Amino acid sequence: MCGIVGYIGARDATPIILNGLKRLEYRGYDSAGLAVLQNGKIEIRRDAGKLSHLIELVAQSPLSGTVGIGHTRWATHGEPSARNAHPHIGHTGRVVVVHNGIVENFLELREELAAEGVTFNSDTDTETIVHLVEHYQATGLDLTEAARRTFKQLRGANVVVLLSADEPDKIVTARIGNAGGVVIGYGEGEMFAASDIPAILEHTRKVTFLESRQMAIVTREGARLETLDGEPVEAKIHTIPWDPVAAEKGEYRHFMHKEIHEQARSLADTLAGRVDFQNGKIRLPELNLTPELANRIQKIYITACGTAAYAGMVGKYLIEKIARIPVEVEIGSEFRYRDPIIDENTVVLAISQSGETADTLAAMEEGRRKGAVLWSIVNAIGSQAMRIADGYISMQTGPEIGVASTKAFTAPLVDQYMLAILLADLRGTLDEKTRRQLVSDLRLVPDLAGRVLNTEPEIEKVAWALKDIRNCLYLGRGINMPIAYEGALKLKEISYIHAEGYPAGEMKHGPIALIDETMPVVALVTKDPWYEKMISQLQQAKARGGTVIAVATEGDDLVPTMADHVLWVPETPWLLGPVINVIPLQILAYHIAAIRGLDVDQPRNLAKSVTVE
Repeated sequence: MCGIVGYIGARDATPIILNGLKRLEYRGYDSAGLAVLQNGKIEIRRDAGKLSHLIELVAQSPLSGTVGIGHTRWATHGEPSARNAHPHIGHTGRVVVVHNGIVENFLELREELAAEGVTFNSDTDTETIVHLVEHYQATGLDLTEAARRTFKQLRGANVVVLLSADEPDKIVTARIGNAGGVVIGYGEGEMFAASDIPAILEHTRKVTFLESRQMAIVTREGARLETLDGEPVEAKIHTIPWDPVAAEKGEYRHFMHKEIHEQARSLADTLAGRVDFQNGKIRLPELNLTPELANRIQKIYITACGTAAYAGMVGKYLIEKIARIPVEVEIGSEFRYRDPIIDENTVVLAISQSGETADTLAAMEEGRRKGAVLWSIVNAIGSQAMRIADGYISMQTGPEIGVASTKAFTAPLVDQYMLAILLADLRGTLDEKTRRQLVSDLRLVPDLAGRVLNTEPEIEKVAWALKDIRNCLYLGRGINMPIAYEGALKLKEISYIHAEGYPAGEMKHGPIALIDETMPVVALVTKDPWYEKMISQLQQAKARGGTVIAVATEGDDLVPTMADHVLWVPETPWLLGPVINVIPLQILAYHIAAIRGLDVDQPRNLAKSVTVE
């Protein structure tokens, strides 16, 4: 992770790449680097820290050439350092790679390569890619075919860009799953590759986007697109408008749609620099959490508003289940008015996308006044909620423009999962085997999110069936109860349809009276500890004539016999289920609103940052 720029043409690649990376700085990163073909040799400059430091390195030790690739990185494997910064070069010195995503099977690949005598110069999963390419080149394959073989071996959601000193007339790139985008830019006698449009907009407005499991062989004259199986793909070239706001949307009609699709990438980014997969450990250095503090904590209050409060409800399950610390979730606007019982052994954890929400800040001040430790989970770097906290976790999702939050909902779910593991580790409430498994499960999240995003066409069909509804009931149990609340909130925020989230077990205590043929019921019926209970809720809803829309786990044969529509999600470790299960509900709400012709990004009466009480 997380920013990529590539160039091939007649001009000097170095300033083009550095300027392109500068335009991607909004994503956040902890190291930066570039590789340029100079006089037939790959020259690399890279280091930990900001892009300004890389620019200084290049000024001190210049490099120039007409082909190059660059990268800004959030660490996912290995600490932020010069040796772990991208690009990574192979042992021959003739192939170099930059990469976004998580190679889920990197340990397996690393062991196989090590058994063949390959030595590694970093702690990253990325380095396995370049060594695999060299392995296949040694059998006589050219860069394109060696890359194709390599791409097909990688598990997980990944974006890869490669170049070789032996084939200086091309750059090879691929999108595997939904680890973020690949934009190919078309110039006059020059071509560009990037992870997002702003990096190349000053040079071209003609672009094409790779879909999942597609690769491109980019030369100075153009790009050849293929599937990973070698089938040709016709490149659909888009002309990006000069309007900078419209340009930021790229191929998407609305920012909300783009931000939904950015979640595979944003989830990988929120893991970046924090997860040590090899040792099964979590690192949250900005939280300033010591073993002494972890063992002193007797209670945690999570305070937030709206979508963030629902994220906090999921966090309550996670922290209590994994770390065994009592947690209460308090709406920010109510917290300070009820004189909460707080002391120095209490943590007040605020969750806010903007970090400027007035009610949440007021709740933090109440916690401070009573002597609590203040933590925050915030997306906006440098915001008030981050500055006044004793420690914080940055969501690392990048800007969220759409008023209805999507990627800034799923990121704090993962943040709280990591926090729960770290607390449990420091307090000694987890055995090593369980901790390692919980940490290992995080590797799956970006790819699982990408697989749900691939089901969008089927979800859109359901949206057409529901476009004229006036009310909707959302049901969930256990850790998915807050996802029912969040799904209902998304629908009413942007489509103006009345929707209500409810604990499924409470349906028979009132809401069941509303269910008839005019009341659709959206139920979360995934394979988790509450599955059998939710099956019972489906039966009750169907018996009253309700139209049932079920979020269900792939391969489930029972749910389709009871539901009118099924939104499928891949099998997911149940503690991480909410991260994946909410995505089809986001997509459903988006398409219903879009079909109804509404202003999805700026729904009436709502603002992105609520700075008044």
